[in-house]
Amino acid sequence: MPSALSLLDFAFAALALIIVKAFLSRTRRQGLYPPGPKGLPIVGNALGMPTSREWLTFSEWGGRYGDIIYLSLLGQPMVILNSAKHAIALLDKRSNIYSDRPVLVMGGEMIGWKYTLALTPYGQRFREYRRFIAKLIGGPTQMQTHLPLEEHETRRFLKRLLIEPERVADHIRKTAGCIILKLSHGYHVREGHDPIVDLVDTATEQFSLATSPGAFLVDVFPLLRYVPAWVPGARFQKTAREWRKVLERMADEPHDFVKQRMAENTNVPNYTSELLQNERLDGDKEFNIKWSAASLYSGGADTTVSAIYSFFLAMTLFPHVAKRAQMEVDAVVGSDRLPTCEDRPNLPYVEALVKEVFRWNPVAPLGLPHRLIEDDIYEGYFIPKGSFVIPNIWHILHDPNHYPNPFEFDPTRFLSDEGRTPQPDPRDYCFGFGRRICPGLHLADVSVFLSCAMVLATFDISKAVENGKVIEPEVEYTSGTISHPKPFKCTIKPRSTKAEALILSADD
Repeated sequence: MPSALSLLDFAFAALALIIVKAFLSRTRRQGLYPPGPKGLPIVGNALGMPTSREWLTFSEWGGRYGDIIYLSLLGQPMVILNSAKHAIALLDKRSNIYSDRPVLVMGGEMIGWKYTLALTPYGQRFREYRRFIAKLIGGPTQMQTHLPLEEHETRRFLKRLLIEPERVADHIRKTAGCIILKLSHGYHVREGHDPIVDLVDTATEQFSLATSPGAFLVDVFPLLRYVPAWVPGARFQKTAREWRKVLERMADEPHDFVKQRMAENTNVPNYTSELLQNERLDGDKEFNIKWSAASLYSGGADTTVSAIYSFFLAMTLFPHVAKRAQMEVDAVVGSDRLPTCEDRPNLPYVEALVKEVFRWNPVAPLGLPHRLIEDDIYEGYFIPKGSFVIPNIWHILHDPNHYPNPFEFDPTRFLSDEGRTPQPDPRDYCFGFGRRICPGLHLADVSVFLSCAMVLATFDISKAVENGKVIEPEVEYTSGTISHPKPFKCTIKPRSTKAEALILSADD
């Protein structure tokens, strides 16, 4: 094999093709692009792209260039939407042409996440996934069936938290896995380490890394996917193979578990078994059932975790909010039982607190990019076919024009009895837009409400003290498609001996 050949040689060849593409695309220009940072010839804005927490840079650019920002990355057009107005106008109202997904070479093609709902191109398979999932959790009516499971698993969460409060992040993840895997596959998660939960955790972490903008050179130079693994610098090939195996196991093992239980007549009714029994299994039907189920638990097992962990961070930093919420829970629910979803209409401050959890640090700050399938004109600007269109959800939910003092955790911003007009409901934005809106939004909303209400009813959360010194948590979040609070220390204690007894009385 020629020793001089390297990844750089392939990159130069790919760059030559991109130059031709960029030149040809210029001849197609039909109008003015939206404003944006000035780029360099050929490479455009590729060298100026942020490498972490991109939403903050995009927000800063919005202050300079406006709420619609145009970028060119080696000939690939990208549009950032920094306002709810523009996101709704394009991604909701023109969803017929803005609902496709870009081809993400590393995460989608090489690893295989293109088979999950998140990255499935807009088309027949996408619509079938949505139809399947809507039967399970498509709206409040469908969710009514699952409320007992949600409440049961949240009570189990309280017990884990009582026994090992220092492992709060692990307990949140375990509970999310318990709920979604029971719904999707009838799988009962083991206490301690569970092989399926661990597998899902690994796969979703890899998804976040593999789909981050610019994380892999092959996403910038797609032709590099054909570079042999022995070429210097082509380590991404080995990474892709390893991560693909993890993803395939994540899809196959729970699916095979259901089929085995069905064959043994020991199956607990669930999403997968219901579809396998009631759908005509021709063509790609079983494939779509398997991967739509994988979409359910890979999405739900990570996003809800981030939101609930943010709740613990907020309660640590804003104890006056926790105290007011506890007073409301005590007045409405009392101390002899735990809150349930039936209490929700009578807990307006807790409801507002849940909204603020979703707003304060959104789980998916940029969502996932949409792809425009034909040229479009919007407010006099030309947006070319094939553009990646990204809603900056983080900026939308921190826009001081709509959310004054956006970095303050303040549930009263959503209350009408505070002498002001309630601010916009963040759930209208944080779950995405148009036909790509998260199908698990109702499940996530219930999970976060129950976790907040039950924890507030039974625990006090405060800053940790070590060697007589108060530990101040930092509001720091990880980069990636799904953003999590970085680990922080806090103290979690039962509010009283009665609260402790209530937790321990919960059924297993």
